[in-house]
Amino acid sequence: MTTGTTPAVVIAAPASGSGKTTVATGLLGALRQAGHIPAPFKVGPDFIDPGYHALAAGRPGRNLDPVLVGEDLIGPLYRHGATGADIAVVEGVMGLFDGRIEGQMTGVPRGSAAQVAGLLGAPVVLVVDARGQSHSIAALIHGFATFDPSVRIAGVILNRVGSDRHEAVLRQACEHAGVAVLGAIPRADELTVPSRHLGLITAVEHGRRARDAVTAMTALVTRHVDVAAVAAGAAAHVTAEAWSPAAESVTESVTDVTVALAAGKAFSFGYAEHAELLRGAGARVAEFDPLVDPLPDGADALVVPGGFPEQFTADLSANDLVRQQIRDLAGRGAPVHAECAGLTYLVDDLDGVPMCGVLAGSARFTERLTLGYRDAVAVVDSCLHAAGDRVTGHEFHRTAVEFTEVPAPAWAFGGPAGQPRHDGAVQAGVHAGYLHTHPAAHPEAITRFVTTAATTKLGG
Repeated sequence: MTTGTTPAVVIAAPASGSGKTTVATGLLGALRQAGHIPAPFKVGPDFIDPGYHALAAGRPGRNLDPVLVGEDLIGPLYRHGATGADIAVVEGVMGLFDGRIEGQMTGVPRGSAAQVAGLLGAPVVLVVDARGQSHSIAALIHGFATFDPSVRIAGVILNRVGSDRHEAVLRQACEHAGVAVLGAIPRADELTVPSRHLGLITAVEHGRRARDAVTAMTALVTRHVDVAAVAAGAAAHVTAEAWSPAAESVTESVTDVTVALAAGKAFSFGYAEHAELLRGAGARVAEFDPLVDPLPDGADALVVPGGFPEQFTADLSANDLVRQQIRDLAGRGAPVHAECAGLTYLVDDLDGVPMCGVLAGSARFTERLTLGYRDAVAVVDSCLHAAGDRVTGHEFHRTAVEFTEVPAPAWAFGGPAGQPRHDGAVQAGVHAGYLHTHPAAHPEAITRFVTTAATTKLGG
């Protein structure tokens, strides 16, 4: 039975780089310190911010992406992720009204923070970079508050404020615009988190420095934001039932199947729902760190998610045991699912350093960032999909793979100027490609994967 919806607040901004992650992460920590049980969410396909959210909230960071999973799943996934929480913080993506660029743009763009706020019935708190602005900020805020009547701006948090005088002028401007000021963060107190070619350094990789950064963000928001007022304004209205990984299993669950799930510093780009769906289909999920661990005992299948293997090539290569175990597992025809970084780990070498050698080819780091949503079709049958299955995924990488033995591609989708592109490889039980997909959008693929593992284990 549907119960009351956990109230939420969406932390958005006029543009990227305004300080959303600092405010959202600090707010999660501050709410937790105040006795709340906050649930963290991130709009879009980003894997990095949810890691910091998880540190602050003490529970998994989750994604809400209407492009990857469809509008109808946003409410159910929200209810699932907010179970047991008394408030949720949803960090937006880019600017408030920025989403997937497609055709003739009308209305609220798909995948935008504005769309997710509307789907949840949640208010927006706008984080505004105040550098170089005084009373003109009133026009900016007025524009965002009135641009789309379906989006409710509950207040603004001023970031990078230069002085007490600057703050006073900005507050007066916001009053003129009719929007409440919920906080003002001084420029001198601004925090930065180290960045890399794909964005922030991951929380799991950043280790103690990440924990220290989250502690500092929490103190910053506690000191400069009216946390109680933000919490009091939180709201949401979702009528759909909560998403259930067990209920999504489209066939009768199997038993006695162990799926090894790569994790740790090199492979941290995964959605929480993936492991939940594997368990829902009857599998035991055993995490391991390919940097230091062997393959878990009794592994019948393998999942290698995205991450930053190019930063750890020497250590990954030095773990000869697990590389040989992965070759042996794939050689038996067991299902292996690898995305993005996982693909570069399975080939012969990465920037000349030996990797697993499951797929004949080389990966190299490039200067070109490949980024964007893709509407793709499965080219051949695999452990995940039947030929012709359609998905929407996301690419996010600076590496490229060249195969020396050309396998069947995993995906086909449109490239520049409409030219078709192929991605990844399907070989025996291996399905590997750069495309990231959200498992909740395709639960039948996870069930197929686990069922294939059970069949392979029995020699079928």
